[in-house]
Amino acid sequence: MKKLILPLLTLVIAFQAEAQSLRTPAPSTAQTVKQEFGLGTIELSYSRPNAKGRTIFGDLVPYGAVWRTGANSATTLTFSDEVIIGGKKIPAGKYGLLSIPGAAEWTIIISKQLDVTSPSAYKQEMDVLRMNVPTVSLPFPIETFMILFEKVKSNELEMMIIWESTMVSIPVKTDIESKIMGQIDNLMNKDNKPYYNAAMYYMDNNKDLNQAATWLDKAVEQSPNAFFIWYQKARCLSLLGKKAEAKAASVKSLELAKAAKNPDYVTLNEKLQASLK
Repeated sequence: MKKLILPLLTLVIAFQAEAQSLRTPAPSTAQTVKQEFGLGTIELSYSRPNAKGRTIFGDLVPYGAVWRTGANSATTLTFSDEVIIGGKKIPAGKYGLLSIPGAAEWTIIISKQLDVTSPSAYKQEMDVLRMNVPTVSLPFPIETFMILFEKVKSNELEMMIIWESTMVSIPVKTDIESKIMGQIDNLMNKDNKPYYNAAMYYMDNNKDLNQAATWLDKAVEQSPNAFFIWYQKARCLSLLGKKAEAKAASVKSLELAKAAKNPDYVTLNEKLQASLK
Protein backbone atom coordinates (compact mmCIF):
# COMPACT_ATOMS: atom_id res chain seq x y z
CA MET A 1 0.00 0.00 0.00
CA LYS A 2 2.80 2.37 0.93
CA LYS A 3 4.35 1.72 -2.46
CA LEU A 4 1.13 3.01 -4.09
CA ILE A 5 0.54 5.97 -1.77
CA LEU A 6 3.99 7.53 -2.13
CA PRO A 7 3.84 7.84 -5.95
CA LEU A 8 0.31 9.25 -5.70
CA LEU A 9 1.40 11.86 -3.13
CA THR A 10 4.30 12.79 -5.36
CA LEU A 11 1.96 13.34 -8.31
CA VAL A 12 -0.46 15.42 -6.22
CA ILE A 13 2.34 17.62 -4.88
CA ALA A 14 3.79 18.08 -8.36
CA PHE A 15 0.36 18.99 -9.76
CA GLN A 16 -0.23 21.56 -7.00
CA ALA A 17 3.20 23.12 -7.53
CA GLU A 18 2.57 23.40 -11.28
CA ALA A 19 -0.86 24.98 -10.68
CA GLN A 20 0.59 27.50 -8.25
CA SER A 21 3.29 28.55 -10.70
CA LEU A 22 0.93 28.97 -13.66
CA ARG A 23 0.66 32.58 -14.83
CA THR A 24 -1.99 33.80 -17.23
CA PRO A 25 -2.63 37.30 -18.64
CA ALA A 26 -4.80 39.59 -16.52
CA PRO A 27 -8.23 40.23 -18.09
CA SER A 28 -7.79 43.93 -17.27
CA THR A 29 -4.17 44.87 -17.75
CA ALA A 30 -2.45 47.38 -15.47
CA GLN A 31 -0.83 50.50 -16.84
CA THR A 32 1.34 53.17 -15.23
CA VAL A 33 1.88 56.43 -17.12
CA LYS A 34 4.40 59.04 -15.99
CA GLN A 35 3.94 62.39 -17.70
CA GLU A 36 6.39 65.28 -17.38
CA PHE A 37 4.37 68.37 -16.56
CA GLY A 38 5.54 71.87 -15.73
CA LEU A 39 8.62 71.43 -13.58
CA GLY A 40 7.49 68.06 -12.23
CA THR A 41 5.52 64.95 -13.16
CA ILE A 42 2.09 63.33 -12.96
CA GLU A 43 2.00 59.57 -12.45
CA LEU A 44 -1.18 57.65 -13.23
CA SER A 45 -1.77 54.03 -12.21
CA TYR A 46 -4.91 52.16 -13.34
CA SER A 47 -6.24 48.97 -14.94
CA ARG A 48 -7.74 48.72 -18.43
CA PRO A 49 -10.83 46.52 -18.89
CA ASN A 50 -12.15 45.57 -22.34
CA ALA A 51 -15.72 46.09 -23.52
CA LYS A 52 -16.09 42.53 -24.91
CA GLY A 53 -19.37 43.36 -26.63
CA ARG A 54 -20.98 44.62 -23.44
CA THR A 55 -22.88 47.87 -22.96
CA ILE A 56 -20.62 49.86 -20.66
CA PHE A 57 -21.98 53.17 -19.38
CA GLY A 58 -25.44 52.94 -17.89
CA ASP A 59 -25.13 49.15 -17.59
CA LEU A 60 -21.80 47.54 -16.66
CA VAL A 61 -20.77 50.90 -15.17
CA PRO A 62 -24.03 52.29 -13.71
CA TYR A 63 -24.97 55.93 -13.97
CA GLY A 64 -25.05 57.81 -10.69
CA ALA A 65 -22.75 55.44 -8.77
CA VAL A 66 -19.16 55.94 -7.64
CA TRP A 67 -16.74 54.13 -9.97
CA ARG A 68 -13.08 53.36 -9.40
CA THR A 69 -12.42 54.68 -12.95
CA GLY A 70 -10.92 51.44 -14.14
CA ALA A 71 -10.78 47.84 -12.97
CA ASN A 72 -9.08 45.75 -10.31
CA SER A 73 -7.20 48.03 -7.89
CA ALA A 74 -8.05 51.66 -7.22
CA THR A 75 -6.96 54.23 -9.78
CA THR A 76 -4.39 56.68 -8.41
CA LEU A 77 -2.75 59.94 -9.43
CA THR A 78 0.54 61.21 -8.00
CA PHE A 79 1.48 64.88 -8.44
CA SER A 80 5.10 65.79 -7.75
CA ASP A 81 4.14 69.49 -7.61
CA GLU A 82 1.00 71.43 -6.82
CA VAL A 83 -1.56 71.40 -9.65
CA ILE A 84 -4.78 73.28 -10.32
CA ILE A 85 -7.92 71.35 -11.31
CA GLY A 86 -11.32 72.98 -11.59
CA GLY A 87 -9.84 76.21 -10.24
CA LYS A 88 -8.72 74.49 -7.02
CA LYS A 89 -5.11 74.05 -5.95
CA ILE A 90 -4.21 70.45 -5.13
CA PRO A 91 -0.98 69.97 -3.17
CA ALA A 92 1.71 67.55 -4.30
CA GLY A 93 0.91 64.00 -3.21
CA LYS A 94 -0.87 60.78 -4.12
CA TYR A 95 -4.64 60.69 -4.59
CA GLY A 96 -7.42 58.38 -5.69
CA LEU A 97 -9.19 59.16 -8.97
CA LEU A 98 -12.90 58.34 -8.76
CA SER A 99 -15.84 59.28 -10.93
CA ILE A 100 -19.62 59.19 -11.06
CA PRO A 101 -20.57 58.65 -14.71
CA GLY A 102 -23.77 60.11 -16.15
CA ALA A 103 -25.31 60.25 -19.60
CA ALA A 104 -24.63 63.97 -20.13
CA GLU A 105 -21.93 64.68 -17.56
CA TRP A 106 -19.62 63.01 -15.07
CA THR A 107 -18.59 64.00 -11.58
CA ILE A 108 -14.82 63.74 -11.24
CA ILE A 109 -13.50 63.14 -7.73
CA ILE A 110 -9.95 63.54 -6.45
CA SER A 111 -9.86 61.80 -3.08
CA LYS A 112 -7.44 61.19 -0.23
CA GLN A 113 -8.67 57.59 -0.34
CA LEU A 114 -6.28 55.34 -2.25
CA ASP A 115 -8.16 52.05 -1.94
CA VAL A 116 -11.71 52.60 -3.18
CA THR A 117 -12.72 49.66 -5.38
CA SER A 118 -16.48 49.68 -4.64
CA PRO A 119 -19.09 52.37 -3.92
CA SER A 120 -19.51 51.11 -0.35
CA ALA A 121 -15.87 51.96 0.47
CA TYR A 122 -16.18 55.57 -0.68
CA LYS A 123 -16.19 58.36 1.92
CA GLN A 124 -17.20 61.75 0.57
CA GLU A 125 -15.56 63.57 3.48
CA MET A 126 -12.21 62.43 2.04
CA ASP A 127 -12.77 64.39 -1.18
CA VAL A 128 -10.12 66.89 -2.17
CA LEU A 129 -12.03 67.96 -5.30
CA ARG A 130 -15.38 67.39 -6.99
CA MET A 131 -16.12 68.82 -10.40
CA ASN A 132 -18.59 68.14 -13.20
CA VAL A 133 -17.42 67.70 -16.79
CA PRO A 134 -19.57 67.12 -19.89
CA THR A 135 -19.45 63.89 -21.87
CA VAL A 136 -18.39 63.85 -25.51
CA SER A 137 -19.75 61.18 -27.88
CA LEU A 138 -17.11 59.54 -30.06
CA PRO A 139 -17.83 58.60 -33.69
CA PHE A 140 -16.35 55.12 -33.16
CA PRO A 141 -16.15 52.70 -30.21
CA ILE A 142 -13.05 52.23 -28.05
CA GLU A 143 -12.61 48.61 -26.97
CA THR A 144 -10.05 49.04 -24.18
CA PHE A 145 -10.59 51.60 -21.42
CA MET A 146 -7.94 54.30 -21.42
CA ILE A 147 -6.86 57.40 -19.55
CA LEU A 148 -4.36 59.59 -21.35
CA PHE A 149 -2.73 63.01 -21.20
CA GLU A 150 -3.36 65.21 -24.23
CA LYS A 151 -2.70 68.78 -25.38
CA VAL A 152 0.34 68.87 -23.11
CA LYS A 153 1.82 72.36 -22.78
CA SER A 154 4.33 73.80 -20.34
CA ASN A 155 1.66 74.76 -17.81
CA GLU A 156 -1.53 72.91 -18.80
CA LEU A 157 -2.81 69.63 -20.19
CA GLU A 158 -6.01 67.63 -20.51
CA MET A 159 -6.52 64.27 -18.83
CA MET A 160 -8.94 62.32 -21.02
CA ILE A 161 -10.99 59.32 -19.86
CA ILE A 162 -12.18 57.27 -22.82
CA TRP A 163 -14.17 54.04 -23.21
CA GLU A 164 -16.87 52.65 -25.46
CA SER A 165 -18.14 55.75 -27.32
CA THR A 166 -17.75 58.23 -24.43
CA MET A 167 -14.99 60.66 -23.54
CA VAL A 168 -14.63 63.16 -20.71
CA SER A 169 -11.78 65.64 -20.38
CA ILE A 170 -10.35 67.17 -17.21
CA PRO A 171 -8.18 70.32 -17.56
CA VAL A 172 -5.10 70.32 -15.33
CA LYS A 173 -2.91 73.39 -14.83
CA THR A 174 0.24 74.27 -12.93
CA ASP A 175 1.75 77.62 -11.99
CA ILE A 176 5.36 77.61 -13.16
CA GLU A 177 5.75 81.31 -13.97
CA SER A 178 6.85 82.50 -10.53
CA LYS A 179 9.17 79.49 -10.08
CA ILE A 180 10.94 79.99 -13.41
CA MET A 181 11.26 83.76 -13.03
CA GLY A 182 12.67 83.19 -9.55
CA GLN A 183 15.21 80.74 -10.98
CA ILE A 184 16.22 83.19 -13.70
CA ASP A 185 16.67 86.04 -11.20
CA ASN A 186 18.72 83.79 -8.93
CA LEU A 187 20.90 82.18 -11.61
CA MET A 188 21.70 85.46 -13.34
CA ASN A 189 23.66 86.33 -10.19
CA LYS A 190 25.78 83.17 -10.51
CA ASP A 191 29.00 82.68 -12.49
CA ASN A 192 27.51 80.27 -15.04
CA LYS A 193 24.51 82.28 -16.22
CA PRO A 194 21.81 80.40 -18.22
CA TYR A 195 21.55 82.98 -20.99
CA TYR A 196 20.27 80.62 -23.68
CA ASN A 197 17.59 78.86 -21.63
CA ALA A 198 16.39 82.15 -20.15
CA ALA A 199 16.15 83.69 -23.63
CA MET A 200 14.21 80.72 -24.95
CA TYR A 201 11.73 80.93 -22.07
CA TYR A 202 11.16 84.61 -22.83
CA MET A 203 10.68 83.91 -26.53
CA ASP A 204 8.37 80.94 -26.03
CA ASN A 205 6.19 82.80 -23.54
CA ASN A 206 5.87 86.16 -25.32
CA LYS A 207 7.97 88.11 -22.85
CA ASP A 208 10.49 90.91 -23.40
CA LEU A 209 12.13 90.11 -26.74
CA ASN A 210 14.75 92.82 -26.33
CA GLN A 211 15.89 91.14 -23.13
CA ALA A 212 15.86 87.78 -24.92
CA ALA A 213 18.04 89.23 -27.70
CA THR A 214 20.52 90.59 -25.13
CA TRP A 215 20.75 87.19 -23.47
CA LEU A 216 21.23 85.48 -26.84
CA ASP A 217 24.16 87.82 -27.54
CA LYS A 218 25.68 86.66 -24.25
CA ALA A 219 24.92 83.03 -25.12
CA VAL A 220 26.76 83.44 -28.45
CA GLU A 221 29.76 84.81 -26.55
CA GLN A 222 29.68 81.69 -24.34
CA SER A 223 29.37 79.29 -27.30
CA PRO A 224 30.39 81.05 -30.53
CA ASN A 225 30.14 77.89 -32.67
CA ALA A 226 26.69 76.79 -31.48
CA PHE A 227 24.64 76.99 -34.68
CA PHE A 228 21.36 76.53 -32.77
CA ILE A 229 22.05 79.61 -30.63
CA TRP A 230 22.81 81.70 -33.73
CA TYR A 231 19.54 80.44 -35.24
CA GLN A 232 17.48 81.45 -32.21
CA LYS A 233 19.23 84.83 -32.20
CA ALA A 234 18.22 85.26 -35.85
CA ARG A 235 14.65 84.25 -35.05
CA CYS A 236 14.48 86.68 -32.12
CA LEU A 237 15.82 89.54 -34.25
CA SER A 238 13.26 88.66 -36.91
CA LEU A 239 10.45 88.91 -34.36
CA LEU A 240 11.80 92.32 -33.37
CA GLY A 241 11.58 93.42 -37.02
CA LYS A 242 15.37 93.69 -37.42
CA LYS A 243 15.55 91.85 -40.72
CA ALA A 244 19.11 92.76 -41.75
CA GLU A 245 20.55 91.71 -38.39
CA ALA A 246 18.39 88.58 -38.40
CA LYS A 247 19.66 87.59 -41.86
CA ALA A 248 23.29 88.08 -40.80
CA ALA A 249 22.79 85.86 -37.74
CA SER A 250 21.01 83.24 -39.85
CA VAL A 251 23.83 83.23 -42.42
CA LYS A 252 26.28 82.54 -39.58
CA SER A 253 24.04 79.77 -38.22
CA LEU A 254 23.74 78.22 -41.69
CA GLU A 255 27.50 78.23 -42.13
CA LEU A 256 28.03 76.54 -38.74
CA ALA A 257 25.22 74.03 -39.35
CA LYS A 258 26.76 72.97 -42.66
CA ALA A 259 30.15 72.55 -40.99
CA ALA A 260 28.52 70.44 -38.27
CA LYS A 261 26.61 68.45 -40.92
CA ASN A 262 23.27 69.20 -39.29
CA PRO A 263 20.64 69.18 -42.09
CA ASP A 264 17.77 70.18 -39.78
CA TYR A 265 19.28 73.56 -38.99
CA VAL A 266 20.39 74.02 -42.59
CA THR A 267 16.73 73.72 -43.58
CA LEU A 268 15.51 75.94 -40.72
CA ASN A 269 17.91 78.71 -41.69
CA GLU A 270 17.05 78.48 -45.38
CA LYS A 271 13.36 78.86 -44.52
CA LEU A 272 14.07 81.75 -42.15
CA GLN A 273 16.15 83.59 -44.72
CA ALA A 274 13.45 83.12 -47.34
CA SER A 275 10.94 84.72 -44.99
CA LEU A 276 13.21 87.74 -44.49
CA LYS A 277 13.22 88.77 -48.17
